[in-house]
This record gives sequence, C-alpha cells and structure tokens, in this order.
Amino acid sequence: MSSQVRGGTRWKRFALVMVPSVVATAAVGVGLAQGALAASFSVSGQSFKVSADSLTGHDFVQYGNVAAGDAGKHPVAVSGFKSAKITNMCQSVVTPNLPFGLGTWTLTLHAGTDEKKPVEATDLYLDVAELDADAYFENIDIGVAAGQLGKDSNDHFGVQPNTGVDGAALYGFGQRAETAVLTNVHQKAWATTAGTFKLSNLSLRLNNDSKECY
Repeated sequence: MSSQVRGGTRWKRFALVMVPSVVATAAVGVGLAQGALAASFSVSGQSFKVSADSLTGHDFVQYGNVAAGDAGKHPVAVSGFKSAKITNMCQSVVTPNLPFGLGTWTLTLHAGTDEKKPVEATDLYLDVAELDADAYFENIDIGVAAGQLGKDSNDHFGVQPNTGVDGAALYGFGQRAETAVLTNVHQKAWATTAGTFKLSNLSLRLNNDSKECY
C-alpha cells in the first residue's frame, strides 16, 4: 500500500504481516510501546478489527474517503483526532491458509489494559469500514464541507484533510467536534495512521486459530 498524505505529512507505511516478518513486527511493537515511532498500520488486501473499552479524542473530524491499496479501493469514513487516549485496546488480523501447511493464524495486539495507563496517540486517523459504539460529542458541527475541516482562529479542530491529495471531496460531507468520547468500541478498519502511538502494557501474540478481538 502506498504512503498516504494527511495534513501535508507523508507517513511511512509498514504492514503487520505474519510471514516472514514476525520478529520485525515484534520489534516495531516494542518501538511503539516506547513512543519511538510514527505509526501506520495496514494489512495488504485485508481489513482488521479493533475494539476498545473507550476512546477519548480531541479536535475530532470525520469525512468520507476512499482507501486505495494493493487489493483495490474501498469506501471508508475517515475519523481524525489531534490527540486521543484509548483504554483496553485490542487489534487483530487473521491470515488464512498460510503456505507450508501452517494453516490459519491470528495476530492479536493488546494495549492500554490499565485504565491509569491508556494508549496515547497524536494526529490519529482511522480508515473505518464499520463502527459500533456509544458516542458522546461536545461542540459538534455536522454537515461542514470536508474542505473546511482545518484549524479555526482558536486552533481548534487541529487536523486538516489534504483534500487534493487525500481523496476527500472538497465539498463533501463532514463533521467535527472539540471532544469525542466513544465507549464499547467495535470497528473494522483498513488502515490506522498516527503521528505518535504509545502502547502501554503491550502484548502481541500469534495464535494458530481465527479468534479475533470480537
């Protein structure tokens, strides 16, 4: 999957894959746990599942877009947060029918399991295909054109979809809010991008099954 441009910044891509880069993936996870890397999760040709007890984000924007990758194009709702804290996050991806008779394996990542040490992210974007949650918004603005989702004079809503490059329609539907709180989150996504992504209490496991986060 090629790099995406968000807010004028081109984030480096890396894929969470199972063969042959298990060791490399674990090393990346350690770097994220230390807050050392800009992060971008995508799985070539696959969506993946993410669940969380809660996600509290600030300077929230949302707009329609198209996620383009090796497997083609997929309509998505892009949710962006200038900063976010996530408790009890789980991310899983199933890789079926691996070669050499290995069968089906699931990579599962847990983090932020201690409420006092949540996952912390900045400039977080989620390319979402499905979302189920209880949602609460403060100072929400619904129906704003996607091309108007940048900062205002008070530096609110501090994420800017780069409409000409990113694929968001310049006059397409969008919404924004100063604060968004999502609880009991279940979502299916095609990509996650963050400026920084700190994973407290990181646990990464490979299991010979198809058991996902939900």
